[in-house]
Amino acid sequence: MATVNGVSSAQSTTSTRWIQLMLGLVAMMSISSPQYGWAFFTKSLQDSLGVQLSTLQWTFTILIVLQTFFSPAQGYLIDKFGARLLIASGCLLSGLGWIAAGYVTTITGLYLTYGLFCGIGTGIVYVGVVGLMVRWFPDRRGFATGIVAAGYGFGALLTNTPIYDMIASRGYQHTLIVFGIILGIVGASAALLLRLPTADDVLPKPAVEVSSAGTAPMQMLKTKVFWLMFVMMTMMSTGGLMIISQFGAFSRDFGVTGVTVLGMAALPLALNIDRITNGLTRPFFGWVSDRIGRENTMAIAFLLEAASVTLMVLFRDNALVFVLLSGVVFFGWGEIFSLFPSTLTDTFGAKHATTNYGLLYIAQGIGSILGAPVAAYLREQTGSWLPVFAIIIAMDALTGILALIALKPMRRAYSAR
Repeated sequence: MATVNGVSSAQSTTSTRWIQLMLGLVAMMSISSPQYGWAFFTKSLQDSLGVQLSTLQWTFTILIVLQTFFSPAQGYLIDKFGARLLIASGCLLSGLGWIAAGYVTTITGLYLTYGLFCGIGTGIVYVGVVGLMVRWFPDRRGFATGIVAAGYGFGALLTNTPIYDMIASRGYQHTLIVFGIILGIVGASAALLLRLPTADDVLPKPAVEVSSAGTAPMQMLKTKVFWLMFVMMTMMSTGGLMIISQFGAFSRDFGVTGVTVLGMAALPLALNIDRITNGLTRPFFGWVSDRIGRENTMAIAFLLEAASVTLMVLFRDNALVFVLLSGVVFFGWGEIFSLFPSTLTDTFGAKHATTNYGLLYIAQGIGSILGAPVAAYLREQTGSWLPVFAIIIAMDALTGILALIALKPMRRAYSAR
């Protein structure tokens, strides 16, 4: 085995890839607040701009649609030109979106700043970092993608309380500007040290059965197994984004917002717990899937999500139980961001991993269209959140069942061919 200054290539690569994982984690943490901190701003923005909730929620939809629908092109550029500068520019663009949103006075201006800039910026970072990790960790693909995806949840955990307090003391505009500057600089600084693995990097062999074919994007789009994964991820994304985007709104309707739980205001406490569980679930279920299989893990996690949403709705009148169960809900949802990219790369190979995941990630954008304005519109028309939650529970249960009865045999048949 080759050595450099007495250190083997394998040892050097081991150190390098864990450093890359930590840098990717920091970059992902820096872009999480535009999505996961949105619930803190909805009431202030609605009052300031004088718009209905369903109109305001199109900002969230634009954010997720642009984050996801442009991801194939973003993934292609990263595969073609490398990760460092593109991911750094994504971090800066996301921060700029918040800074500019702090100055807007119209709903159109909010769409063009918070929605447009943050959407494109976070998409570049998210797809780029995940695409890097599936290459650096062929032996721990589920775990590694889970770690960086956890950063997308944990990042908001660090900022939720300061953002909530600053909005109360200084207003939402000042908060957007200050945190836009901080998060943009932190993310870009980490991204400038990222890189793709090279031929000199000695990487371990995969831990599970994977494809070495390196299926090209256009070939992948012709397969049934890809479209089944796309439908499944769309359903899970829709349910999760319905809860994330509307959490502040339905918490107010359920009478949770003005309540103190365990010495803290219920809403920020719930969101902090949710960020913890939403972060932990990604490496945890990714690690589990490396050992018991992707589809088996999907079935466990997605059915857990269906059960926990059901219980949260049934106990919505009890603030303490509602807050605690909301954490279980996010524990049953956030793992889609480790399970689907690792399953996709296992199936179609790592050569075009970033571009291929960009295509699958569009499912998140479709979920945002159904999860934000459509859910708010349904609430406005029916006068209740219960029809929205019924849809979420049904989709979660169906996706868990499909993982076992459809995806598992279909992937096995595809691999055999």
